[in-house]
Amino acid sequence: MKLLRVGTAGAERPALLDEDGTLRDLSGIVTDIDDALLADEDALARVRAAAASPGELPVLDAEGLRVGPPLGRIGKIVCIGLNYHDHATETGAQIPGEPILFFKAPDTVVGPEDTVLVPRGSEKTDWEVELAVVIGRTARYLDSAEEGLAHVAGYAVAHDVSERAFQIERGGTWDKGKNCETFNPLGPWLVTADEVADPQA
Repeated sequence: MKLLRVGTAGAERPALLDEDGTLRDLSGIVTDIDDALLADEDALARVRAAAASPGELPVLDAEGLRVGPPLGRIGKIVCIGLNYHDHATETGAQIPGEPILFFKAPDTVVGPEDTVLVPRGSEKTDWEVELAVVIGRTARYLDSAEEGLAHVAGYAVAHDVSERAFQIERGGTWDKGKNCETFNPLGPWLVTADEVADPQA
């Protein structure tokens, strides 16, 4: 399924993009696409049933309709730095022996076509396309990669926007250059994990 949220910022409604490319309203079935939905098997089953018969869902006119981030109520955004070998090489960085982690605040997330606010004094605002892995339910101390994948609700496209001078030249903390408001456009949709057989491909 392709799940998304549409409407004005802060008042998005849940929607489904059906296989024909028609935008369908899910607000009669669920209140939002968020952590509560992703952790609720019964609610997800209702959405799957509706997706199997999309003709029963109201059509939304996509003309001029803003697409927001595909997830509401985002709690934690954990990012992995230098996670693409080619990108690390092109930046001249040494390939890390262990993943470099940094966080983005929830207020960095905006819709995929929303305005990115370049901060005052910025000299080196940059962006990278990333694969966002959306964890659908609480996980602690899992024993295998398979168990980890079983907790993945889906995937989305994200932009990791950075102000490189803030990040590298002014204090040496990645968070300083990556946490400006609007620095994480997300979407347009969340593709559920069952649609992605191999996230590595």
